Amino acid sequence: MNTVLIVEDDPSILRGLRDAFRKEGYIVVTAMDGEEGLARACAKEPDLIILDIMLPKIDGFEVLRLLRSRSIDTPVIALTAKTDEPDRIVGLDLGADDYVTKPFSIRELLARARAVLRRKTAPIQETQTCRFADVEVDFASYVLRKKGKVQEVSAKELELLKLLVSNPGRVLDRQTILNRVWGADYYGTPRTVDNFITKLRQKIEDDPENPKLITTVWRVGYKFEGELKE
Repeated sequence: MNTVLIVEDDPSILRGLRDAFRKEGYIVVTAMDGEEGLARACAKEPDLIILDIMLPKIDGFEVLRLLRSRSIDTPVIALTAKTDEPDRIVGLDLGADDYVTKPFSIRELLARARAVLRRKTAPIQETQTCRFADVEVDFASYVLRKKGKVQEVSAKELELLKLLVSNPGRVLDRQTILNRVWGADYYGTPRTVDNFITKLRQKIEDDPENPKLITTVWRVGYKFEGELKE
């Protein structure tokens, strides 16, 4: 039985979400501000977090940033009344797994919750460790080192890297990457992939502006060109 933490400051929305998730068989934990949500996310170790962005005390973006900075990779579906693409991109770049704009359908949110939880339990490839150039990656432990120094990296960045290194020399288009890393029912855009590639390059490339390991195939996607070591 999965546990979901719902962080929402609107009592009526919180009550509706709580009842809907309980009806679906989830154990539900709730919080009505960012500080309480962060504390419960750390203490309760939920399987999924439904996180409103516009929260009192600290907003959802900051909650998300703090969770990921503490290496807490619990899947997060962000809720927001904002419809601007930059706001969605900020949330996804901070580590949100999906984004739902208010007003939303409870049935759709429940479907997205099921999809996120399926992705969490379905690893992309069997590869657990790899070495290339001066980079070492342990996918099982979520650790990436460059020149022996540990880099701060999110779970989604590592899933993306894992997909690329598991297909060396093969061009992967943006839609394929979205489907494999975020799931076929994810509502993101190719820009999501571009943003994650940029962040990943900053952690593995000697010169991120002139990448040699993850190269761009113009108007198509990306290719891993590093030489994997035994």
